[in-house]
Amino acid sequence: MIRINRLTDYAVIVLAEMLRAESLRTVPQLAADTSLPAPTVAKLLKVLAHGRLVTSSRGATGGYSLGRPADAISVADIIEAVEGPIAITMCVEDNDSCCGIESLCSLHGHWTRINQAIRRALTEISLTELARLPAFDMDCWPGPRTKEKVEARKAPCKTKPAP
Repeated sequence: MIRINRLTDYAVIVLAEMLRAESLRTVPQLAADTSLPAPTVAKLLKVLAHGRLVTSSRGATGGYSLGRPADAISVADIIEAVEGPIAITMCVEDNDSCCGIESLCSLHGHWTRINQAIRRALTEISLTELARLPAFDMDCWPGPRTKEKVEARKAPCKTKPAP
């Protein structure tokens, strides 16, 4: 099974919230607006800053903002910032560790082709598109952004965020 980890999923949620706000955001603000624990948000922002997806500003009016336009941040960028290179098998990674039978393996070229197709698909989806998809409805996300949303949580959601 190919699956992104939970931290990557949370990174998408945090980045989508930053896109919506279009201003500097602090860890406590993002934690409150996404219902994610503040330590998790802080860890994610540090990782995302290292990957140059967000920038930080220090000081009393400091916070975090997107490091580049949301259209220029792909799902592949997010996954790679949090999890590392996209590679469905060890032999398609850019490193020296391999399974030991690479020279005998008749599937090696196929895995590379499959990995490239997956990476290409993930590269073609931007943060802007992802945040705009109907399945990503922040009104149904449990974060209490407004009193109206707190009240709306009592009603069933049309769509629910991915777990």
